[in-house]
Amino acid sequence: MPKKLIISFIDYFYPPFSRLMPLQTFRYAACGGANTVVDIVMYAIAYNFILHKHDLDLGFFVMKPHIASIIIAFLVSFPLGFFLMRNIVFTQSTLQGRVQLFRYFVLVVICLFLNYVFIKLFVEQVHIYPTFAKILTTIIVVTFSYLTQKNYTFKAEQVKTDRL
Repeated sequence: MPKKLIISFIDYFYPPFSRLMPLQTFRYAACGGANTVVDIVMYAIAYNFILHKHDLDLGFFVMKPHIASIIIAFLVSFPLGFFLMRNIVFTQSTLQGRVQLFRYFVLVVICLFLNYVFIKLFVEQVHIYPTFAKILTTIIVVTFSYLTQKNYTFKAEQVKTDRL
């Protein structure tokens, strides 16, 4: 889908929310929400239909299905998320694309680690069903991710004004 079409589609729904939040925050919610839904759906598909709730034996390492599903979902949500954040949400960032990609990758690796820790905790210690554990984990990780993306990954230069 072309960038302008995605922006037009999202912005069409913005007017009722314009008093509640800036356009950038609305676009982040829409893009992040769509990417999060894709991630959760891919996680559920991987867990239930690709791995059939069985361990993934890599020969040298065996991964629990709820952990392997995170990686499978990541392979889809990472490129989609970077595209949406760079081209739809944080378009005013003055950082070079490769810097943004590196920072986004670092952030995603941190978020992947947080996903691992929280999924492992919720499934193995708290005994929450894996898909629900993923949803709860996502709420925590998305909050951290938004703040980091806005203030670091896609940081826009602030215009400095001279004071007399």
